[in-house]
Amino acid sequence: MHHRTAIEVPAEPGLRRHVPRLLPVAVLTLAACAVQSDPAQIEFLLRQQLIGAQPGDVIEIPEGTFRFDRSLTLSADGVTIRGAGMDRTILSFQGQQQGAEGLLVNASDFTLEDLAIEDTVGDALKVNEGRNVVLRRVRAEWTGGPKRENGAYGLYPVQVENLLVEECVAIGASDAGIYVGQSKNVVVRNNRAEYNVAGIEIENTIGADVYGNVATNNTGGILVFNMPSIPVEGHSTRVYGNTVAANNTANFAPEGTAVASVPAGSGVVINSNDRVEIFDNDIRDNQTANVIIASYFSTGYYGEREEAEEYDPYPETLYIHGNRFSGGGDAPDGEDLEQLRLAAFGEQGRLPHIIWDGFTNPEKLEGEWLAPAYALCVGQEDAQLFDVDGPNGYAAPRFVEAASRCTHEPLPAVELAPPLPQT
Repeated sequence: MHHRTAIEVPAEPGLRRHVPRLLPVAVLTLAACAVQSDPAQIEFLLRQQLIGAQPGDVIEIPEGTFRFDRSLTLSADGVTIRGAGMDRTILSFQGQQQGAEGLLVNASDFTLEDLAIEDTVGDALKVNEGRNVVLRRVRAEWTGGPKRENGAYGLYPVQVENLLVEECVAIGASDAGIYVGQSKNVVVRNNRAEYNVAGIEIENTIGADVYGNVATNNTGGILVFNMPSIPVEGHSTRVYGNTVAANNTANFAPEGTAVASVPAGSGVVINSNDRVEIFDNDIRDNQTANVIIASYFSTGYYGEREEAEEYDPYPETLYIHGNRFSGGGDAPDGEDLEQLRLAAFGEQGRLPHIIWDGFTNPEKLEGEWLAPAYALCVGQEDAQLFDVDGPNGYAAPRFVEAASRCTHEPLPAVELAPPLPQT
C-alpha cells in the first residue's frame, strides 16, 4: 500500500494532483504555471499524469473547459479523477481526431466524479474489465442534440464487478446513455438519461439494481437485454423507484445495432432476460407502450445472424407490481403495432400498459402458458399483460389474465462489497 502525504500544486485554471513528497514539486509547479499562461497545456499535463499514475493517486481537474483532440487512457489501479462539478469541469472532444473514446480506463478500484465529457467521436467513457468502480456525478453529452453521428455510449462500463453509477447525466448517445454490459453486482441509481436511443441499458449482466433514476425523452427509457454470442448470460435485475416518462424520441441509432429495433415510445423494455422485477416506478406517456416484454425473435438482429448455441432468447420469470402507470400506448411506432392498436382498441384507443410479443419456449409450457416458475407475472390490478401474438404476425392478440395473475419471490438487493468509496 502506498502511503502519501499530499501536496497541493496551484493549478488554476490547470490541474492539481495529490503527489508524494519525493516527487520534484518545482517541476509540477512549473507545469501548472505553464497551464496558466497556455490553457492548451492541460491536455499534455493530464495525459502525463494518467500515464504515470500509481495506486492511491488523486488527480484533480479544476473548473474550466479543456479541449482534447485524442483519447485519454488510464491503466493504473487505485486512481481517483475528480473535477469541480459536472457543469464546471468540462473535457471537450469536439473535433477529436484520434481514439475511439474520450477516456478509456482499464483498471480496478477506480473513481471518476464531478466532471463532464462532451462531444466524443465514439464513447464518452469506457471502463473495461475492472473491479470496484465508482462513476459519480459524471455528465456525458453530445451538445448538438440527438444525431446518428453521435458516439454510441455515454457511460460504458463493461466486464466490471462491483460497480456504482450514481447522480450522473447522459444526453445524446446514439446507442445507450448509461450502459452496463457483461458485469456483476451493479447499482445504477439517481441518474438522469435524456435524448439517447436507450436511456439506461443493462445487458448480459448478473445482479443489478436500477433505482431512483429519471429516463425521459429517449427512444427507450430503461432496457434490460440479453444478447447472443456473449459469454455472460444476464439475470436478476431489479428496476424500481424510477421515473420513466415520455420516451418518444425517434430512433437515431445506426442500422445493425442492437437498439436500432427499439421502437420510439418504449418505457421499460425487457428483452430475452430472466428474473427481472419491475416495481414502484412511475411509468407514463410512452407512446408505444409503458412496458414491453420481448424475445430475441422480435429484434432486428433475428434472421440476420445465427444465435449462439447456448443462448436463451425468451424472457422468463418476470414480476411486475406496484407501479404507477398512466398515458402511453396512443401512437405506437411501427405500422404493425399501429394497425393492431386501431383494430383492437379503435381510433381513440391505446395499447395496454404492458405488451408482450408472445414468443415462448415450448419446453417450459404447462398447457398453453408458461409453467409457474417461468411465468410473466403482473401483480397489480390496474394493468394487464397483453399478448400481441408476434409468432402469428399479430393475427390474434389477447389479454393474458389468469396466467399472469401470479407472483414470484422478490429478488434480493444488490450489496456492493467491499463498500465503495464515498465523497
